[in-house]
Amino acid sequence: MRGARAISREHRGFDLFLILRGLRWSKLVIKAGQYARKVLSRVGIWHRIQIINLISPKYLDTNSTSHTGPFSAIAELIDNAYDPGVDAEQIWINKTQIKDMECLTFMDNGNGLGSDKMLEMLSFGYSNKKAAKGKLPIGIYGNGFKSGSMRLGQDAIILSKSENEECVGMLSQTYLEKIQAKQITVPIISTKKPGEKHGMWENRASLRDILDHSPFNTEEELLTELHAIKSTSGTKVIIWNLRRTSEGNMELDFTTENDIRFPCDDTSDTSVPDYNSSLRAYCSILYLKPSMQINIRGQRVENCPIYESLDNIDRSYSYKPKTVKQKIRITFGYNKKSKDHYGLMMYYHNRLIKAYRRVGCQLKAKNKRSIGVIGVIECNHLKPTHNKQDFDNTDAYRNTIQNVASKLRDYSGNSRTNPGDNEPIEETDDERPDEDDQLQETSGEGPSGKKRPRPNCDEGESGTDRVLRSSAAPTHENVEIRGERDRLLEANRSLTQENQDQAAQIDELNLKVAQLEGEKASLSEECKQKTERLEQVKNGMDALWKKSTTSATS
Repeated sequence: MRGARAISREHRGFDLFLILRGLRWSKLVIKAGQYARKVLSRVGIWHRIQIINLISPKYLDTNSTSHTGPFSAIAELIDNAYDPGVDAEQIWINKTQIKDMECLTFMDNGNGLGSDKMLEMLSFGYSNKKAAKGKLPIGIYGNGFKSGSMRLGQDAIILSKSENEECVGMLSQTYLEKIQAKQITVPIISTKKPGEKHGMWENRASLRDILDHSPFNTEEELLTELHAIKSTSGTKVIIWNLRRTSEGNMELDFTTENDIRFPCDDTSDTSVPDYNSSLRAYCSILYLKPSMQINIRGQRVENCPIYESLDNIDRSYSYKPKTVKQKIRITFGYNKKSKDHYGLMMYYHNRLIKAYRRVGCQLKAKNKRSIGVIGVIECNHLKPTHNKQDFDNTDAYRNTIQNVASKLRDYSGNSRTNPGDNEPIEETDDERPDEDDQLQETSGEGPSGKKRPRPNCDEGESGTDRVLRSSAAPTHENVEIRGERDRLLEANRSLTQENQDQAAQIDELNLKVAQLEGEKASLSEECKQKTERLEQVKNGMDALWKKSTTSATS
């Protein structure tokens, strides 16, 4: 019997050695961790292990500085409820008090999170969100929850109910400081048996950490808060130790009923849009086509798609980048609420990224024609920055801005009356669109040696197109000649675009072939390495078995 127990202990130690070596060897850390959890549970040691990200705790604060204001941080948590996979129909944002601590809460009625999804959300850089039912994911970097929650406060606890599992996780700077952690440790507990009251949590060590370092100090308190999620599934995020100003005051202002405000330096400046200081105003334009109800402090946010605030709407403009197959619609109109707020509203996957971005003639102080004009465009072909408040400054981005500026000038020239004024706008010499207005965005030689941009045109517009366009004299042309010219111009542009599309498709296919060849070589090498490793493991196990058998016999 002693020999048998010795064999069992040695096998258990050897299994643990193989598991730990395998974790280091695996490229898919998350999946390897899930597999290790199952195996370690069998040998009875998982309850002593917590999930550790090998990142310094100081990074949590550093990472949060990507959000210059709190509203973009709040938007990250709203996006998590909106994205495919969660598909919440409603989200409630509230300020509450738990044991004399001011807390900010976010609760949704989405599909909830299991322990695996919770681990992914609390890990850095892990995102596998995919489009579903026509909805495109907003989160693509695997960083939004960490940067957003830590921008709002020092500590956060996540309670979630899914169909078959209840789960709690904690991301806390205060906890990491108290235990003097060298790496980010994320306590996570879960149960596959929702509804029981005691003793059902996996990972009891993590449970002790959560009870010791969160506002909930007993299992009963934790379960009460978890079951406050009334829907059959959903997630609740509670953030405490909220950020304060250098004077010690709360950064967010909760004094306004049914709203959360962020004080601006100059509240009398009418050129500052409401969405900069009011969370309710910000959320009303956050999505181009709202599909989720947002509630702030007990009152529903009235969705106000930006189109509804425009007059003289023109949806006839479009733009076709080289990288997409279909044209992108651009909508122009005059802001009927305030002519002080104008510019380009740029969305990505239905989510507002850049608001009131002034382009083209709007950059000129003397130009009055485009004052009050708002343009709306969904730029799914561009790449947003990691804080989702701007786009990467790439060639594609600059070309988009340049083409929108050209079409804005067109719209402003055709719409000669601003709905907010009683009289038509008079065009001065300084405002005549003989030259492009984007002196800051493109370059070329102009009079007196000054920089002047090249004429605005769609990507792919040939020199012939520009010649035909520039040679036109619209005020004196015969109608038939002008119509024939337009038909020829359109035919030429269409043929040019077809050629460009075909060339792009060929390049794309060649790139895919090269990638597949590279993947094939990589997989072959990986397979060879794994075969060698398996052979080594097999030999090691054979040797261990012989040694154990000899020991038991003697």
